[in-house]
Amino acid sequence: MSIINLQLLLTGNELINGDVIDTNSAYIAKQVKPLGIDIAKRVTLADNLTVLINEIKIMSQQCNLLIINGGLGPTSDDLTAEALSIAANLPLTENPEALLHLKSWASKRMYTLDKANLKQAVLPDKCNIIANRTGSAVGIHININDCDIFCTPGVPSELKIMLNEEIIPYLKKQLPPQEFLHTTRLQTYGIGESQLQMIMQEHLAALPTTIEIGYRANAPTVELKLITHTEASYQLKTTWLKKIHQVLNDHILGEIKTNDLTLPMCVYEQLLEKKLTITTAESCTGGLLASKITALAGASQVFEAGYVTYSNKMKNHMLSVPQTTLDKYGAVSKETVLAMAKGALSHSSADIVIAVSGIAGPTGATVEKPLGTVWLAWGDSTTLHTQHFVVKGTRLYFQKTVVARGLDLVRRFLIKSSHSPLYIK
Repeated sequence: MSIINLQLLLTGNELINGDVIDTNSAYIAKQVKPLGIDIAKRVTLADNLTVLINEIKIMSQQCNLLIINGGLGPTSDDLTAEALSIAANLPLTENPEALLHLKSWASKRMYTLDKANLKQAVLPDKCNIIANRTGSAVGIHININDCDIFCTPGVPSELKIMLNEEIIPYLKKQLPPQEFLHTTRLQTYGIGESQLQMIMQEHLAALPTTIEIGYRANAPTVELKLITHTEASYQLKTTWLKKIHQVLNDHILGEIKTNDLTLPMCVYEQLLEKKLTITTAESCTGGLLASKITALAGASQVFEAGYVTYSNKMKNHMLSVPQTTLDKYGAVSKETVLAMAKGALSHSSADIVIAVSGIAGPTGATVEKPLGTVWLAWGDSTTLHTQHFVVKGTRLYFQKTVVARGLDLVRRFLIKSSHSPLYIK
């Protein structure tokens, strides 16, 4: 199997009518990706025997690997085994291995098998069994039209075990030994997906075709993937990664190793590394900035206090913003946000601050300060920066965008970035 062409077939009325949300196909895609396998096609069908048989025949002629998810249970609408037997022109027989599994499963639960349960042991003749160490239904491995077909239950936990313990190891053995897959995942912020693609095309047009490029937007970040399939292209990628860093500079948050790399995580790690603490002074974001930081395990090492001062009265009372400043410049102003930042630093004794005041809407705008106007201040006791934005959109979009930009500006301050982000015009 030099090239694996994978297709997915999901079956179940509950998937069609929306009673159950399909998460299994996403999980399968994620697990096979490191093997260099992409899903070429995905089909979801209702519990209809004729339709299921026809689709199995069609898909088995289009690909050399088919994973069928669902339809292996004990009820009358679980039709996968029967559909496979007809598509393969094989009789249904009681499978001794599947029957033994069922009896063992029932015995451990002090459960008496009935006719419906025993249906799960009636499978296409001479098929191979995929072990299921948690559920009652075994999986099926069969070949039709030179296509390897793996059938798994629809229960996500059972699918995951079968996929990782049985199917993935089998696929690894089928891959050619010279296959050399390596994926580098860079997390970026401050560049939209289409904008990132245009920058790559403009500045890195000479990127070798042996280095495959992929993009994945996951607001507020965009992931840039560089995939190589040979050792030679992997060696080339090292050189091109340096060029990508030069072009994208500090829009790159870092390389994703396991879980997603987030803006709060970047700020937290910089603070931890530098043994610094941070405080927040928020108005229009209502504590969202602080919550993003404190959502991280270990946040108490870098965060002791944050201030949500929604009214002018509280800005004055909690952060010592002078009433004269509020009267003269208003709550949404450079002068006020600077005073908020200084007040938060003073009252908290933190090293670093983010302060924000703006008009989230839908009311409160003026001609001079339209909807979406916001001022941010960030830095430390010796150096405070300010920035004005107008963020158009819903109230929630405004808050999320302001929080993300605030965290990014602090991140850039902590790494001593000399580059200005694209979202600052």
